[in-house]
Amino acid sequence: MFRIETEKDLLQAFRPRDRKTLELPEGIKFPLFVRDYLAWTEPAGTRVFLMLPSPGDSRRPMGISFRRDSQGGGPGSCMCDWCHSYGAADEIGLLTTDVNSKRRVGINLCMDLRCKEKLESVADRSGRHPLELMQPLMERMVRFAREALGVETVPRD
Repeated sequence: MFRIETEKDLLQAFRPRDRKTLELPEGIKFPLFVRDYLAWTEPAGTRVFLMLPSPGDSRRPMGISFRRDSQGGGPGSCMCDWCHSYGAADEIGLLTTDVNSKRRVGINLCMDLRCKEKLESVADRSGRHPLELMQPLMERMVRFAREALGVETVPRD
């Protein structure tokens, strides 16, 4: 769980390169209390933003700005690498983020990053506690930040 006190704190949780494209969700009020993670899609739908606990300090958030890459794919189905849900190409697809000016990484994810809601639904239907499914999800998210982006702590100015 983490708390975001102000808009400035939210912005500073993102890498400087991601702050340029950041669009806050409508109606956001501070302070924000986030139990697991926070995700939202910009109104144009080309970017998805994710705030999660920092790999180096779970009480401080870090943000990642993903770009939805158009795949032009057909009616096939894909699996989200984080929550392992299956869906059509318009539900699950490649989200990319820049590591630096020369390198971009991508991962197949739920296009709206609503993995939490899907796992809660699975837990409800199977009689399991949602936390059993949330812990592996959060571990996969943090592992992506650490391994693909080289993030160990929250970026600061």
